[in-house]
Amino acid sequence: MLACSDFYRYMNKRLQSLQLNQMEAALKNLRAVEFPARPAGGWARAIRESLGMSGVALAKRLGMTTAGARKLEVAEENHVITVASLRKLAAALDCELKYVLVPRKPLDQMLQERARLVATARLRPVSNSMSLEDQSVEGDARQLQIDLLAKELIDGSRRELW
Repeated sequence: MLACSDFYRYMNKRLQSLQLNQMEAALKNLRAVEFPARPAGGWARAIRESLGMSGVALAKRLGMTTAGARKLEVAEENHVITVASLRKLAAALDCELKYVLVPRKPLDQMLQERARLVATARLRPVSNSMSLEDQSVEGDARQLQIDLLAKELIDGSRRELW
């Protein structure tokens, strides 16, 4: 029979695994999407100009001055616009804002790589000390130590990885 603390650790691990799998499923299709490059002047200006909409008309739709609307377009062009302002621009242009972060690699691969990096760093002082005593662990045995510690790190609190 599981002790209460063991049960909570087990359930937490299951929840972490479920969360990782759900997020990976949501991201899977996004990695395959080839997003178009952002136009040099920004999306808002490119869409506005493609529609033949003047800066004055955009400002009116935004409920602000022409200078204010232009300031938003310049902020987007310079990558300093806030998400809230981008939402306003999108609404004024009858567009949907799709905001997404797409990891370059699968999340489980990112975890594995990070765990191996942390494990290697944690074992380095021990390895140095053992080599001074002529007891160093080399090759496959060292890799096994790294692998075991990496698994332990992933199975434990993932916050320790960062």
